[in-house]
Amino acid sequence: MKNDTNEPLEKNPMLRAIGKPPSDWRRKDLIAYVRESGIERINFRYASIDGRLKELKIPVASRRQLDRVLASGERLDGSNPFRGVVDPGESDLYLVPVYRKAFQNPFDPKALDIICQLFTADGELFYDAPSCIVQRAQEALRKKTGIELHALGELEYYIIHDMRNAFFRGRAQGGYHETYPFIAGARINSEILAVLARIFGNIKYGHSEVGYISNLVSDIDELKGKDLEQHEIEFLPAPIEDMADQLLVAKWVIRNIAAKHGVGATFAPKLDEGDAGSGLHFHVSAIRDGKNIIMKDRELTDMAIRITGGMLKLAPSLTAFGNTVSSAYLRLVPHQEAPTRIAWGSRNRSVLVRVPLSWEDEELQNLASKVNPGETDRAEASDDRATVEFRAPDGSADIHLLLAGLGVAARYGLTSDGSKKYAEERRVVGNIFDNPEFAGKLVSLPDSCWQSAQELENQRAEYESEGVFTKKIIDFVIKTLRDENDRDLNKRLAQLSNKDRLSEARKIMHRVIHRH
Repeated sequence: MKNDTNEPLEKNPMLRAIGKPPSDWRRKDLIAYVRESGIERINFRYASIDGRLKELKIPVASRRQLDRVLASGERLDGSNPFRGVVDPGESDLYLVPVYRKAFQNPFDPKALDIICQLFTADGELFYDAPSCIVQRAQEALRKKTGIELHALGELEYYIIHDMRNAFFRGRAQGGYHETYPFIAGARINSEILAVLARIFGNIKYGHSEVGYISNLVSDIDELKGKDLEQHEIEFLPAPIEDMADQLLVAKWVIRNIAAKHGVGATFAPKLDEGDAGSGLHFHVSAIRDGKNIIMKDRELTDMAIRITGGMLKLAPSLTAFGNTVSSAYLRLVPHQEAPTRIAWGSRNRSVLVRVPLSWEDEELQNLASKVNPGETDRAEASDDRATVEFRAPDGSADIHLLLAGLGVAARYGLTSDGSKKYAEERRVVGNIFDNPEFAGKLVSLPDSCWQSAQELENQRAEYESEGVFTKKIIDFVIKTLRDENDRDLNKRLAQLSNKDRLSEARKIMHRVIHRH
């Protein structure tokens, strides 16, 4: 092993120690790292069907045992982590490490963690594993279009504090980019950022978000009387199958660091009426021959518009993967920076698909020279910051299935004749609600899990095409959504008195604070 002395800013200890990029890591590299770093256990991690990160601990007993487990993996009983999609009579699965996805456990210096892939008894990829589904979505997109879909997630969450004796407190809906001490969790968020940077090296930034809730009214002891402040961590783009794993690990890291500091953390979509919900927006870029083809001459390319059309067309059913609990549909309401209608526009936070500011040319990539006149060095040109943003998902999302769904939507848009026209007819300039007549013509997103399930049933053929989603997985998702039993949820709530409506809404919102 060699030290990477040429990159002093590199924070990933494995990258520095092994001295080559993760894509080049081999079994012998991991064995050498285990030996030289005093690693005593290996944690195999994987995404289960409930959208959570799972763990299998393996003590390191000998070099021979380590070599064997890294070469062949381990066995698990899939009937629990994949309940509803695995036959209990044939539930044994192989859990096989993906070497490039190894990382030093940030909470246990004696542990090496590795994200794994799942295989069946005959040595084939387990078709119904979320990690396999998103991989197939990428492969199908690449095969049909020559394009690889990259994404970055904006992970929003609330930190839950007991602030009864605090001198400094935040303001309702006033937390955006606030600083310590008015945001008590600022230092916690900084620690989270540092840990994630060491694991992935793929973090863009973090900050406090809009939401701040004081003295929350709740029947749940973890929430009752607490102050909650919202934070966000934004990633850098990565292939969708990698971004899914990174976000799942990030949620695990956030919860662990919150617990370390004696506070709570939740990704629940909505926590109180009138206060910001927690979204999980995704910015996507399309890579062909190593180049991002989203923008040209500061305008969306034809292919980017077609991808947007695909996302708009499949938007009703994408909620089945991105908005999986009843409270998700209490977030998707007007005037809360959450979309309600299926439309798109530039720099517009009231639409479903937004085209954000980016840095498409050399002039914009060197703006600092205008305020630093002595700076003459020009920054290296880059095209990776041009994206389109899908804004419906929230913290209840099954991340792997959602990103697989976005891969399907991109393929649909790029291979369907009418996708560009479909997008152009739904373009909005300015606030969508400033033109009530136009807004009234736009299709609304589903208003409940029940309706989302119906939309998935209606559009399931697109997800099952090219074998990306299996019939079993689509059936499972539909059943899970229908089990929420929330048909006509908003209509039922509207029939209650204000007091009873708010009480019932809070029960719906607070029962899922740790679901995903």
